[in-house]
Parts: sequence; structure tokens; C-alpha cells
Amino acid sequence: MTINCKGELVDLKTPKVMGILNLTPDSFFDGGKYKEEASILHQVEYMLTHGATFIDIGAYSSRPDAEHVPEGEELKRIIPVIDLILKKFPDTLISVDTFRSTIASESIEHGAAIINDIAAGNLDQAMFDTVAKHQVPYIMMHMKGTPQSMQKEATYENIINDLRFYFSEKIKETTSKKINDLIIDPGFGFAKTTGQNYTLLNHLDMFQTFELPILIGVSRKSMVYKVLKSSPQEALNGTTALHTIALLKGANIIRAHDVKEAVECVKLVETLKESEL
Repeated sequence: MTINCKGELVDLKTPKVMGILNLTPDSFFDGGKYKEEASILHQVEYMLTHGATFIDIGAYSSRPDAEHVPEGEELKRIIPVIDLILKKFPDTLISVDTFRSTIASESIEHGAAIINDIAAGNLDQAMFDTVAKHQVPYIMMHMKGTPQSMQKEATYENIINDLRFYFSEKIKETTSKKINDLIIDPGFGFAKTTGQNYTLLNHLDMFQTFELPILIGVSRKSMVYKVLKSSPQEALNGTTALHTIALLKGANIIRAHDVKEAVECVKLVETLKESEL
């Protein structure tokens, strides 16, 4: 199972870690932390050194009830950072977290390798054509509504069946447009209650039937810290526990704030799998 990133085939048979770099002032965990060039480069270097295969850059917070960010502001936050990172670390595989096709196109032209779309094209009808034009890997996440409205839309007849139908339709549409490298993300925390998140995690292996890479993003989210009655800042141990479960159930990419710990988790789970008789 491979994806083609700027001519480099990345083998996802061994799970990979995607390090998170939030450029927003209001992200739920590290909002406003990476504003200066030095802090951005230091964090990217740390993540790459500790085993991140991808760096995921986001400039529009998608936490529940997040403020709307104008397109111009999102672009102003993202493009200089792509240029900065690739000047210092030219081999970095940058993923851009955006649901806007104009941001996606401009980011790819500046060297981004992957588009990570929380809306899977639902918030911008030009997104699929844009990704098809540039032929980059495309992460399609499940979400209902928008970041501002999603928590009011956490209703399902059967969450597993509903998401499987959602992805089957999205896969049909994207493949018809000749988008080759697809990655699916169940969207933990997006239009889902805590209980629904755990149902989804418990049945994550049911999405392997699509024979596509599966990305999971549970890092320091409320499904961890609400259960533990703590906070995002205290949720690393719980995050690692859920990463372990996700890897055992077939996750191929772990999107994480804490790269070193996520990479260690991958190594331990892979060692466990190798010990099977």
C-alpha cells in the first residue's frame, strides 16, 4: 500500500506518523504557539528528527465552534510557512489541512505534497477537480456540516454503516475524476459524540474493506480528556492508548501532536505483530 508524494513512493504497510503544525491562534491544544519563524522551524526539525514522515499544516481551526477564517487570511498564514519549511528542509512532505480549493492549489504550487480535506469536497465543489489536476494524494475526512455547526449534527442510523456508505460514494466520485492516491479519515470528533467516537474506533477495522490507507486523528481530543476528566494538556497518555488500539485495528497514518511518542507506539505495535506465530 503506497502513495506517491512528489515522485516518492511512501509505503504505508508500516504505519507512518503525520506531525501536526497548527498555524492558528485558536486551535484547541497548541493555538498561537507557532507564530515566529524560529519556533516553526524548531518544531518541524523536532518532528522530522523524531520520525515524522509528513508534516500537516493547518491555518483554519476546525475545533467545534471555531471562528471563521477568511480565505485571504488562511492563504497568508500558510504559504510563507510552506516556503520557510521547504527552504530549510527541502525533502519535507507537507500536507495542507484545508477545505478550500484555492488554498489547496496555491499550496501545491509552492511545494505541498498532500491535501488533507476535513470536508471531502462538501465545502468546495472545485476541490476534487483541483486535486485531480495536480495529482497529489488526497485525504478525505468524514464530517457533517461545518466546524461551526457539526456538533449539532451527530445523528446516525448506524454510524459504521453510514460512514461506510459516505466513503463508498466519495471514493466513486473521486476515482471517476482520476484521483489516484486516496486516504480515508473517519473524522474522530467531527459531528460525533464521545460514545460515537469509541464505537467508530472499536470498529475501525471495518473500513479496511475499501483497501485504502486509513488516517486517524485522535491526538489530545475531547474523546480522550473528557473520559479521563482532564484537559488537552494532560491527554498524552490517553492519546497513546488510543493510538495503540487504532494501529491494532488497521490505521496506516497517525496524525499526532506528539510525534516521538506516536512513532514509539508504531514501533511497539509493529514488534507485537511480528511476534505472531
